[in-house]
Amino acid sequence: MREEPRSQGTAGGAGSGPPQFLPGRAIAHHAGATRAGDPHRSDRRAPHTPRGERHTGPGGRPGTTPPVPGRPAFVVALLSLCAFALVTWQVAVRGPLAGLDERAGRALAGRGPAWLTELGADLGHLHVALPVLAAAMGYAVWRGRWRAALCAGAAMALVPALVVPLKLLLDRPGPFTGATGYYPSGHTATALVAYGAAALLTRPRALAPVAAVLTAATGAGLVLRGYHWPLDVVGSVLLFGAGFAGVSARGRRRSSGRTPSR
Repeated sequence: MREEPRSQGTAGGAGSGPPQFLPGRAIAHHAGATRAGDPHRSDRRAPHTPRGERHTGPGGRPGTTPPVPGRPAFVVALLSLCAFALVTWQVAVRGPLAGLDERAGRALAGRGPAWLTELGADLGHLHVALPVLAAAMGYAVWRGRWRAALCAGAAMALVPALVVPLKLLLDRPGPFTGATGYYPSGHTATALVAYGAAALLTRPRALAPVAAVLTAATGAGLVLRGYHWPLDVVGSVLLFGAGFAGVSARGRRRSSGRTPSR
C-alpha cells in the first residue's frame, strides 16, 4: 500500500490530517517555534539551549570557552619559581633538605665512567655552549628572526647577572673543597640557556629533547664528578627553566593570536 505524500501545510498544524504528536516526545527544536504541536520543537518543553542563554567564547563567539593557549606553561613557570624559592631557602639556612642533598652528593661523587661524566660536565663550559648558541643566533638572523636572536643573547647575558649575585649571597661550600659560591650551578644554567635557546631559534621540535638531554648530561656530570651538589644543579634548572616556560607560553599566545578564525 502506497503512502500518500504529506502536505507542506501540516507543518503548521493546518490540513486535513495533522500528525499525532506524542506528549513529551521531543522533535528537532527550532528557536522560532512557539505553537503547541509544532514539529520543530517538543510539545511541552522549551528548547534545551536558547540562544540568549548560550555561553560565549573569546570575542563573543557562541559556544564553550576553549582553554587559553599557554596557561599550563605559566603554571609550570610559577611552580618552578616556588620550588626554586624553597630550595634556595633550605640552602641559605642549611636546612634538612640541604643536609640530605650533601649526603646524596657524597654518595654519588665518583660514580660512572670518568671520561663520560667529565664530558658531560664540560658541556656547560662557555667555550662549548656559546658556539652552539652563536650558530643558532646566526641562523635565526639569516631567516629574518633577528629579534628572537637578540632575546636569546639577552637570556645568556642574564646567566651571570643572576647566578653570580646568588653565589655571593648564599656562599655555599662546594663538595670536597673549602671554596664557597657553588649555589646555583653556573655551568648548568649556561647549558640550559644555550642549548634551550638554540632549540627554540632553529624551531624543529626534535631539537627540544636534544637540548633537554644535553642539559641533563651537564648536571649529571657535575654531580658525579663531585664539582657540585645535586641541589646546585636543581636550583639552576628551576630558575632558568621557569623563564623558558614563560617564554614558551608567550610565544604560543602570539602564534594563536595570528591564526585566522574560521
